[in-house]
Amino acid sequence: MTKEQFRIVFMGTPDFAVAALAALYERHYNVVGVVTTADKKAGRGKALRQSAVKAYAMEKGIKVLTPLNLKDVDFLNDLASLKAHLQIVVAFRMLPEQVWNMPPYGTFNLHASLLPQYRGAAPINWAIINGETKTGVTSFFLDKKIDTGKIIQQETCQLQAEETAGELHDKLMRMGADLICSTVDLVIADKAFPVAQNDRAQNESLKSAPKIFKNDGLIDWNQTAQTVFNFIRGLSPYPAAWTYLNIHSQEKSPSLKIYAVKVDINEENKQAGEVVSDGKTYMKIKTQTNMLSVLELQLQGKKRMLVADFLRGFQLDKEHVYTVTPQPLY
Repeated sequence: MTKEQFRIVFMGTPDFAVAALAALYERHYNVVGVVTTADKKAGRGKALRQSAVKAYAMEKGIKVLTPLNLKDVDFLNDLASLKAHLQIVVAFRMLPEQVWNMPPYGTFNLHASLLPQYRGAAPINWAIINGETKTGVTSFFLDKKIDTGKIIQQETCQLQAEETAGELHDKLMRMGADLICSTVDLVIADKAFPVAQNDRAQNESLKSAPKIFKNDGLIDWNQTAQTVFNFIRGLSPYPAAWTYLNIHSQEKSPSLKIYAVKVDINEENKQAGEVVSDGKTYMKIKTQTNMLSVLELQLQGKKRMLVADFLRGFQLDKEHVYTVTPQPLY
């Protein structure tokens, strides 16, 4: 069967998935339909907003299904009518068995880690938070348990020492698009020989990648500088690591998001969480070990900015000792 004859249904929602869909479309694979989330109200005006995948599919004239319930009979009938040979999932939600088991060649998923490591919703973030030096992307066939199906292909890349979650997201997005296409080629040619994840996990301690919520981003300044550095870049730019800036002249301690830092020299006479600044060009925060120089930040109610711009608008009074803490002091 040629790739023009081989019918594919693509399932995904965010920008990360668009790169894979675009690669399939631009390389002339036969994408006969797209399944994505329904339009959602967003912004101050609560206008309906399409998913990134839907916007791309509509632009290219690809049929779009937006079910609210993946077990709905009408949706299942519409999906079956597309007569897909294969389904591909990238950054979508959990599928019921009657969906992933529908096409004769099965359904495979793209995961942004080297499975079986970092199963879960946030593999990009956790790989950086844990200080990994390599990661990658995996294509695998879906089965009844999340992220446990047989591995088809993997592609590995090195993690750079200062790489953020946003930068790694974009790198894996491009890698994943290529891996999707090469995996489809293997499936069409009947050369996909999937391997059970247990065979890849021998003598290996597995790390998980659970979904990250706002409170998970609170910074513990009593950890080492390297640990905090990894934590901040692993949550940058979203959802962002944060803390409270304790200001003597204000009744409440505002929250402070921190997007970028670098490890600086040690200050033996400072306590963890203590802020050091010249009030003009730099702002440093003590950890359990070294100082961290803050490069980009966002004070509650303000926009994201470079530290020098922040200090021009917010003068740190040198007569007071400022601290950052996981809990507000005022």
